Order: sequence, then structure tokens, then C-alpha cells
Amino acid sequence: MSKGYLQIDAFRECVELFRDLMRENVNPNCYTLPVVLKSCCKSLGWKEGEEVHCVAVKNGFVSNTYVGTNLIEFYSGAGRVACAYRAFTEMVDRNVVSWTAMIAGYVANRDLVSARRLFDLAPDRDVVLWNRMLTVHIELGDMVEAKRLFDMMPCKDLMSYNTLLNGYAKNGDVEGCERLFESMRERNHFSWNGLIGAYAQNGRFLEVLDAFRRMVKETNAQPNDATLVHVLAACAKLGDLDFGIKVHRHAEEYGYARNVYVCNGLIDMYAKCGLKEHAIRVFEGVVEKDLITWNTIINALAVHGNGGEALSVFRKMRDCGEKPDGITFIGILSACSHMGFVQDGLAYFHSMTDEYAIQPRIEHYGCVVDLLARGGHLEEAAEFIKSMPVEADSVMWTALLAASRIHKKIKFAELSLERLIELDPRNPANYVMLSNVYGEAGKWEARARVKVAMRDTGSKKVPGWSSIQMEDGGVAEFYCFDEKHSRSEEIYLTLRGLTKLLRLFGYKFEEVMELHFT
Repeated sequence: MSKGYLQIDAFRECVELFRDLMRENVNPNCYTLPVVLKSCCKSLGWKEGEEVHCVAVKNGFVSNTYVGTNLIEFYSGAGRVACAYRAFTEMVDRNVVSWTAMIAGYVANRDLVSARRLFDLAPDRDVVLWNRMLTVHIELGDMVEAKRLFDMMPCKDLMSYNTLLNGYAKNGDVEGCERLFESMRERNHFSWNGLIGAYAQNGRFLEVLDAFRRMVKETNAQPNDATLVHVLAACAKLGDLDFGIKVHRHAEEYGYARNVYVCNGLIDMYAKCGLKEHAIRVFEGVVEKDLITWNTIINALAVHGNGGEALSVFRKMRDCGEKPDGITFIGILSACSHMGFVQDGLAYFHSMTDEYAIQPRIEHYGCVVDLLARGGHLEEAAEFIKSMPVEADSVMWTALLAASRIHKKIKFAELSLERLIELDPRNPANYVMLSNVYGEAGKWEARARVKVAMRDTGSKKVPGWSSIQMEDGGVAEFYCFDEKHSRSEEIYLTLRGLTKLLRLFGYKFEEVMELHFT
């Protein structure tokens, strides 16, 4: 009966049944106690677990291997690793499962040194124990020792390879990850996820897509939700809508079209690729929305300038009982900034602490600076920066500098540049923006001084660049004034044609006087 409760996750009922048996003086056996201990651990019933331990002592079961191992797991789960070790030492016959449980307890409680010491003392080591120790060195960031341990293993299973693979990925060693992956005779979706994750974590998004293509084409390993989330994030970063749509089809094919994690990835991908309506459609189809779902659509709408819709979704979120977090308010404050809702934005900012007990981070302060600056309240923005409990970063001063140009406030532009030079003296964009402010105000001498200051710092303007998806699925990058491409003459001819066409349709190019230095 106790085991039945455990199997259906009725942990409290299992513990209560055990108490009823004790009241009726029914003696437990070495099979009942481990089941009750597992239920205590799952239900966080630490006091009840201690009572079970007392019963085990009273009935002479503490030396039993099965009971002792479960006591180790119980106390490890409670964070009382010293009690777990005492239970370990009281066992008469320790098997490899007992040793593994004790080592796992040390690992779970971040005592990795003791875990390695015990591993070295273990008389028998199966592949599970070796894999556990491999994880310890990876968590320590010691990939040299992890690789040495991996090479020492008398027998390795697929988990061994996947563990080391993820270790390389976690520590940013993409080449090591690739070498190990290619050496594997057997791979499952965890193996592919390790490789794809390594590419994703290190910003190699084109390789993410290539690996996914290869996974789908060459193997029987079916992608899971983690795979799809990585690939959708890469599509979002690259702006590769066509590939993102293919991944959406794969999600439907593999049964993940309603998976909340995949849906969150789809919302983000469609939003960043410019298809707001598709993002909304996916959002509306999510039955059980989590906080990330709400945050993703709110931020997507805010980025696309649909501040009113973002605020409407926020109200629905609150009506559904979902509590916002700091990320939610980044989207809300951005929405207010884009819509020019200065007073609403300030009210939302104050509600973070007053209503939701959320401590604002530097990103939130930055949003408020942008909100005030965009709205033309440059004096208030500068005062807000002074009153902040955190040091203003370059993003805030850049927002104030940009607003100074729009509202033609030279005083604040000069103040912003002064602070930006302190934070990032070699960034040419700051000088260029102030130069444009002076140029538009007709202050040519001041503009010339900026030119000299920029030259003296050794700053050079980084050429702008754009990317475009080719017919073969590849992504090409184009830099301003770049003539290295073999077909650059044709490219510039086409560009001139497009420029003429835009002018015919009435598009007016912004006349910006920029600084170019050789």
C-alpha cells in the first residue's frame, strides 16, 4: 500500500499510513521504511523522516544496506550531509549503490572535495559512479581532470560521452566538444543537444542550424523540446525566418507544437523576425502560459512599437493571476517609452517596489532614463540619473545623448558625452553623435573640436553592416564601403538602382554629416 502511494506521488498519504501502522503497533520491515523515507524526502517532511530513522534504529535496520542508502538520500536531500555520512558509516555492508548515494549527497550539497575523496576510497566503481564523479570535475570547471578521469574509465556508456560533451559545452570549448562528438560511435538526442548547445552558448548560430540540419537528415535521433528551443533562438538571433518556419513544422511533426518551452521560442523567433501577428497567434494557442510566455509576448510587442497592446497583455496577465517579475517590467517600461506614456511609465516603475516588492535593476533605471529623455524631459532624466542608487552606465548616457540630438539640447548632449568619455573613451559613436548635434545646430567650430578630440583618442568609426539571407539558405554580411566581395560592382550598381527607386516613391534619406578618418 505504501509503495502504491509513492508511485502516484501521494507522499503525505504514504507518511500518514505509516503513522497509522505505528499507532497500531505494526512492526515495519526493511522494505517499508525506504518507501516512507522517499515520501518524506519528496514532501519535505524532514521531521517525519527523523521519526522514521528512530523507528529504524529501534528495530535494528540502520545497518541494512537498503534502509541505510535511503537514509543517506533523505539526509542529503535535507542538506544535512553530516547526518547522511553518519548513516553511511553505520552500514555494515556498503555496496556500490551506497557509495554512489553518499558521493551524490556531497555533490548535491556542493562539497565536491569530499565527493572526490570518497570516490578514491570506493572499493567498487560501476559506470554510474564514474559518471557521477565526471560530473563533479565538470562542475568544478576542471576539464583537464574530467578528461583524465574519462580516459581512465574501464568502461564507458553513452551517458559518459554525453556528460563530457556537455562539460566541454559548458566551459566554452567548442572544438573539444566537436572532437568528442565526432569520435562517438553511438549518439542520441542528448548528444546532439550537447553539440547544438555548445554552438548556441558560444554565439555560433549558423553552426546551430547546420548541426540541426545534419541531425534531422543523417540520424534517427529525434529532436526534443530542448533541441527546438536552441534552434529557434539561433533563428531569432540570425533573423532567419525561413528556417524558423521549418523548425515550427518540425515541432508540429514531433508533437511539440503545444509545448510551452517551444511555443515561447516560437513567439520570440517570430517577433524578432518581424512577424508580430504570427507571434500573437502562437501566444494565443498556448493553453498553459507560464511567466516566460507572458514576458516574451509583452517584450515582443514593446520592441515592435505596439506599446498599447503590450500594456493590454500585461493587464490580462495580472487578471490571470500571473505575478510579474523584473523582465516583465523591462517590457512594460519600454512600451511606455515607445508610446510616450511618461506618467504611466513612472507609475509602473514605482509599482515594482510598492506593489510587487521587486528591486529595480540597472536595466529598469535605464528604461526610465529613456522614457524621460524620449519624452523631452531631459532635465528630469539628468536628475533621475543623479538620484539613482546605482552608477549610470553608457546605455543611459547614450539614451540621453540621442534624445539631446532629437530635442536639440546641446547642454545635455555635452554632459552626456563628458560622462561617456569617462566610461568608454574610445567609442567613436559617441563623438559622431555629438558631432551631428553640433552640425544640426550650425556650431561648426564646436564640431571641429569634436573631430580633433576623436582623432586624439585614436577612435575610428566602425563601419555599419547588414546581413541578408541567400537563396541557398546561407547568410551574407555587407559592410559599409566594403569592396572585397568578388561581385561588389554588381552589388553597388543594384544598390544605386534601389536608392533611385526609393527616391521616386518619395522616401527622403536623412542627411547626416558623419566623421570619417583614415
